[in-house]
Amino acid sequence: MPDPSHPKHARTDHDILDVIRRRWSPRAFDPDADISADELHQLFEAARWAPSSMNEQPWRFVVVHARRSPAAFAALIGTLTPRNQEWARLAPVLLLVAVRSTIEKSGHPNPHAWYDAGQAVGFLTLQATDAGLAVRQMQGFDPGLARDVCQVPEPFEPTVVIAVGRVGDPERLAHEAHRTAELQPRQRRPIGEFVFDEVWGRSLRTG
Repeated sequence: MPDPSHPKHARTDHDILDVIRRRWSPRAFDPDADISADELHQLFEAARWAPSSMNEQPWRFVVVHARRSPAAFAALIGTLTPRNQEWARLAPVLLLVAVRSTIEKSGHPNPHAWYDAGQAVGFLTLQATDAGLAVRQMQGFDPGLARDVCQVPEPFEPTVVIAVGRVGDPERLAHEAHRTAELQPRQRRPIGEFVFDEVWGRSLRTG
């Protein structure tokens, strides 16, 4: 159940699933709290059942485990921006998400591939939250270098790196801005700013 005193548990205007209310993206990970193989498989089972256009399932995940493969982990850490390297190195697992940009049978472009991969990552993220795990996604990395490090073939495109672990102590973060962000309440646009009734700009009716 969500903790109403937790600064990162969402204060929602309408009732939603607890797992959505509790989901947030920390930078502080506990380097001593490992993730089991069973826990990882549960995350990928959730991603497996995400919807996709024509059932293409254009997502792929490369798993890099800090304890099991320290050299591979260090190499993937090296693809991140310096700021991301500082905190992500404490996560026990990194995932590289790659997206197939073409339809497997025809080779034609798949304009929905990234949308579909985002849904798979969303399913994975909610499964992680339900299991007491934390996830933070990173756009700040070098895709070309990540392709080399993880040997990602064409036509797959490295798209995002995800840190997975358990929430750690914010005081271990190097930057004050990051430490402060760990404790600030989450903010979102109100529904009225992004949901419209029949035509753009018309507020959604309440009755």
